[in-house]
Amino acid sequence: MKKKTLQKLLALALTGVMAMSMLACGSSGSSSAPAEESAPAEEAAPAETQAAEEAAPAEEAAGETAAVAGIDGWEPFAENVTISIPVYDRGAEGVPTVTDNYWTKWIQENFGDKYNITVEFAAIPRSDVMTTYTLLASSEDLPTILMEYDYDKLAQWASDGYLAELDVDLFKQIAPTYYARMEENDQLTYIPLNGTNYFALALRPYYNTGYTYVNWVRMDWLKEVGYDHIPATRAEYLDAMQKIMDAGIAEHPGGGSMILSGQGADQNYGYRDIPQNEEEWAMYGDYNIPSLGWEPNRKLLKNANEEYNLGITDPEYYTIDTETAKANFINGKSYKYGGYISASMDWLESFYAENPDAELAVEVQSLEPDTEQGTYPAYRSDNPFGMMVGFSSQATEDQIKAAMMYMEWMTQEDVLFTMQWGIEGETFNYDENGTPVSVAYEDQPTEYKQGYNNNKDYWCVTIEARNAGTIEETIAMASPQGLPVDFTDDLIQNYNNKVQAAANGWAIADCMFGQAIESSAEYQTTLQSLYVELRDKLVTCKPEEFDALYEDYAQQYADAGYAEITEERKEVYEAGLTTKLPE
Repeated sequence: MKKKTLQKLLALALTGVMAMSMLACGSSGSSSAPAEESAPAEEAAPAETQAAEEAAPAEEAAGETAAVAGIDGWEPFAENVTISIPVYDRGAEGVPTVTDNYWTKWIQENFGDKYNITVEFAAIPRSDVMTTYTLLASSEDLPTILMEYDYDKLAQWASDGYLAELDVDLFKQIAPTYYARMEENDQLTYIPLNGTNYFALALRPYYNTGYTYVNWVRMDWLKEVGYDHIPATRAEYLDAMQKIMDAGIAEHPGGGSMILSGQGADQNYGYRDIPQNEEEWAMYGDYNIPSLGWEPNRKLLKNANEEYNLGITDPEYYTIDTETAKANFINGKSYKYGGYISASMDWLESFYAENPDAELAVEVQSLEPDTEQGTYPAYRSDNPFGMMVGFSSQATEDQIKAAMMYMEWMTQEDVLFTMQWGIEGETFNYDENGTPVSVAYEDQPTEYKQGYNNNKDYWCVTIEARNAGTIEETIAMASPQGLPVDFTDDLIQNYNNKVQAAANGWAIADCMFGQAIESSAEYQTTLQSLYVELRDKLVTCKPEEFDALYEDYAQQYADAGYAEITEERKEVYEAGLTTKLPE
């Protein structure tokens, strides 16, 4: 097939899947991922056709690999096959060694031994993923599976030759449950890159209505200065913070912490015009590299500069790390702090121990634009998939087959339940409704103690979140326990509001590119570091100096490589090799 034809087909396929996905973004309560973008149905049809052509029917594959698709057709390998599965090493204290614990042994005993497969785990430092994989590749020691959340990382690995071409027919034969779920959730057109099939996609439930990260605010402080609600506009927020300072409740209630050099710094989704300009979205709307020089970033930093100069932000914020920021909230120095919800939240427990009479409130997703400020309550939507999974170009055919078997086995309901919840009476119990409830992590016996976040770094190869019953039951299960206040209803309301916000088009997914952005790989680390330096200068300068400095620093940033990145993104967008915004 000619290159131009491949490019056209990829562009059409990418458009179709993103178009279809947004149609369902307002749905709720389903265990399958709601969709992200919308467009006329006739645009989606060619994508499905292309996917169907690339993935042959199961009956064509049958007989080539096994008489029966899936686990029922598996036989042990005649000779032992060793596979290596990556697992994040997050450096978290108190968790078992990630490569050798009860659960890695359980996997070996219940999967590996049965099929004559030795399952080894490769520790991947969460803070340095790309460097680690580069070193593993250079030593010809890549894990059998390479997986990450970000499309650009997988595109880079494919460009560097780390990934083998995915035999879709073989995968469909060996892992029919996994494949059928990809098909059901409109993920098939993410399989190829530049016309070559590379990726299998894990499921991400509730990807554009994520409810697990929540901010808590000091409602007692607000009431003390005359507010009976959480400020809904910027004007209200500035007024409330000034009154808190004037009342001597907190010297710098906005708190603050250092901006780290890395992904996700200064997300500006709420500062963008809606509907967005599609070309600008493709060029600048990226999570990995901050968009210094783009108007939404200027608006965000202008507000940060104002808060700094009003004294709302701690003047030493750039020296405050995450643990210090958490301690400042617990010790009554800051108005707000956020974190991922779970049944056991140590910092909330510490807060109430330190402040037994305090009143906290959940900051629920807003559904009203700030018309005076010209902003929307928009936020970053996750990708419509969890882990993107590729297979090592250094692996043998048998190793890749064994890795496919591992993915299918981990997807089975009984296996997944055990990996996510553990052992009844040891790591979880059933409540009166028959819903599993995790035992507090510190109370889990050492022998059976789960890995980070309920073993997530093992089962994320197939799904991104634990499910148990309805969304309401799932949230209730994750709601923090043992506190003076039950926040479950507020957390459910936050989720329901996010469903509506997504339906309004405020859950914004980043553009994904159908080929590697070479300049991004070259300049990303430098720009991330430079942004922190320039950003702090912009936040702490005098208000009257801000505009001129911003223009100067934006030019420095562009000259340091950002201009090359945005231009390359534009070229790929104009070639039709990116996802699209909903119409």
